Amino acid sequence: NHPHRARSGGQPPSAAARSDGGGQGYQGQSDVHLYRQQRGRNPNDQLWKLERFAPRMERIVDDIKKRRHGSHFGAPGLAGWIAGIPALERKLLGSFSINVPDERLNKLAELVNPGRIVPATVEIVDIAGLVKGASKGEGLGNKFLANIRETDAIIHVLRCFDDENVTHVDGSVNPIRDKEIIDTELQIKDLESVELRLQKIQKQAAAGDKNAKVVCNLLLRYKEALLQGKSARTVALESKEEEKISQELFLLTSKPVLYVCNVDEGSAINGNKYVDMVRDAIKDENAQLLVIAAKTESEIAELDSYEDRQMFLEEIGLEESGVSKLIKSAYTLLDLQTFITAGPMEVKAWTYRKGWKAPQCAGVIHTDFEKGFIRAEVIKYDDYVELGSEAAVKEAGKLGVEGKEYVVQDGDIMHFRFNV
Repeated sequence: NHPHRARSGGQPPSAAARSDGGGQGYQGQSDVHLYRQQRGRNPNDQLWKLERFAPRMERIVDDIKKRRHGSHFGAPGLAGWIAGIPALERKLLGSFSINVPDERLNKLAELVNPGRIVPATVEIVDIAGLVKGASKGEGLGNKFLANIRETDAIIHVLRCFDDENVTHVDGSVNPIRDKEIIDTELQIKDLESVELRLQKIQKQAAAGDKNAKVVCNLLLRYKEALLQGKSARTVALESKEEEKISQELFLLTSKPVLYVCNVDEGSAINGNKYVDMVRDAIKDENAQLLVIAAKTESEIAELDSYEDRQMFLEEIGLEESGVSKLIKSAYTLLDLQTFITAGPMEVKAWTYRKGWKAPQCAGVIHTDFEKGFIRAEVIKYDDYVELGSEAAVKEAGKLGVEGKEYVVQDGDIMHFRFNV
């Protein structure tokens, strides 16, 4: 379900033009309009909007070019404003990088006074909608499936609100139907891949190849699940060897999934009947669920200052924006964590996979750091904040010196020693 398929002519995409779970239209005068009017701006001034966002567009494009190596999240149906980036920007970019909220960086910056703060980022790829028959080339078909294949995880936005002013492409609101359309097309494509692999590997397994037997056994279990209308991620992997094989198969339905239920403002805290339907449908899927009111998020994104945004959240009874929750959920979906480097030049968050050891994390900064790794000097975040400086931590005897087997923990403040 593409969030912009209802628009016509050459008009830029807008919240009101969405036809499915991507967003809700504006009716009447919203709070964000009042905020703008208080500042002497015309809420409907399109030129002002373009002037305002032009510098951001240029900066974001530049950032994306620099960060193509990061984690990618495919997002069918993701609303253009849900990440705080206008739909026009998203249309021009196709993808966008988002900073991962981390208050630890701000706290450390107060102590270190660095030249800049560099947060971790994730990249969201806005993937065009899917129709029945895509596995056979209908609609955007193979292009959609290729885009999904290139991502590390999937954020699937489902419409979970009623609004007669926002029509659904299928004529009614049913998040389970919408979910199953995409699930079915991905499962059909995976079944084709599994059957092709089985044709090749079964002969090798019959000839006595032990590795081929393991692959064949896993493929048969995948085939059984897919034929039952279940995704590959529902199949339990029984060994490290099977985990490795599964990764090499690149099945579409084996990717981690975050289902985002797009609700009305009144359901943002406790959800609604549609959210309950989705929660029940995915209980055996090993997937995550998040509730967000995309219309509200779009209004928050248009506010100029942090103070305005916090005031807006307080007024509607939320402690944290849905966007912030979405980013954090996306970051943890792939077991990603953060270690930090802190100094006069910058306080920077570095992304690594949970369970990585010190040399691997050193390689995130530079491959030479991993090749010539000697040791890692580690300060726990709480110790740094409590004592106030690196020198004070050393004096207190709380600076850890770790070797190659040290498993880095989330929030560790690291300094690597290496020799190449």
